[in-house]
Amino acid sequence: MKFTYTLSLLVLCLTSCLTLTHAANVNIINQCSYPVWAAASPGGGRRLDKGQSWPLDVAPGTANARIWGRTSCKFDANGQGQCQTGDCSGRLECQGYGKPPNTVAEFALNRLNNQDVIDIKLVEGFNIPLGISSVTSSCRDIRCSAPIVDQCPTQLRTRGGCNNPCTVFKTNKYCCANGPQNCGPTNFSKFFKDRCPDASSYPGDAASFVTCPSGTNYRVVFCP
Repeated sequence: MKFTYTLSLLVLCLTSCLTLTHAANVNIINQCSYPVWAAASPGGGRRLDKGQSWPLDVAPGTANARIWGRTSCKFDANGQGQCQTGDCSGRLECQGYGKPPNTVAEFALNRLNNQDVIDIKLVEGFNIPLGISSVTSSCRDIRCSAPIVDQCPTQLRTRGGCNNPCTVFKTNKYCCANGPQNCGPTNFSKFFKDRCPDASSYPGDAASFVTCPSGTNYRVVFCP
């Protein structure tokens, strides 16, 4: 009898733990009129034509998951090649982060007080409009769909995207070499923020972060 009671408690505990710590599913969808080579760290990458999607599971406790899109890519049969924007060391299956400029969807899962923190990040520039929405919770949807490439300041213009100022000028003012806590907004970050208030625009900009209950599933949409 005692063994049965103990076993029941163990099963209940395991069930509760699994419920609290299951992976978040992120469904990545391309609604652009052109192909997007989706990339994820961790996760890899794949080509998404218009209307295609890629379901991705992200492990609970992942501190810095990133999803972004790459444009104008060419890969050989071995998955080696290059992209005009967002390239990750010439690989179809990304390892590490993308090369600026790239619009980034960022996730920190099951962090403080069992909350996820989500963010659209323009700190590394902009290449594709992007939106994040929750599927299983009622937390706030965020998006950046302004025509930033067309309106990009002359100093930040590059093929297929709009660069972040750190990539162009490489100074502490824009790169925040002394840490994001010592870094403030600039005229260039204001350009991004004015057009996409839902997105973070410089390394110390946390005002746009959104929290969701841990265990939430998400949609990341290119060209929302």
